[in-house]
Amino acid sequence: MKSIKYFAAATAIALSSFATLAAEPVNLQQADGLTAAGVVSAGHATTLSGLEAKLAAKADAQGASSYRIVSAGGNNMLSGTAVIYK
Repeated sequence: MKSIKYFAAATAIALSSFATLAAEPVNLQQADGLTAAGVVSAGHATTLSGLEAKLAAKADAQGASSYRIVSAGGNNMLSGTAVIYK
C-alpha cells in the first residue's frame, strides 16, 4: 500500500513537470525581449482552438519555450503560422 502512494506521488510530480515544459503563447509585447528561433506552420484545422493546439504541439516538438501566432486563415479548413522562441 505504501508503494502505491509513492508511485502516485511520483507520477503526479512527473506529469506536473512536463506541463511546465510546454511552449506558452505570447503576445507581441511579451515577445519583444525573446530571441526568435524559427517558424512553424500547421493546417487542416476546423477550429481556431484546434489550429492553436496544432501550432503549440509543433512548437513543443521544436523545443520552443514560447510561440506567437502570426497568421491564421482559411475557409473550411484553417491553416496558420507561428514564430517560435527558445
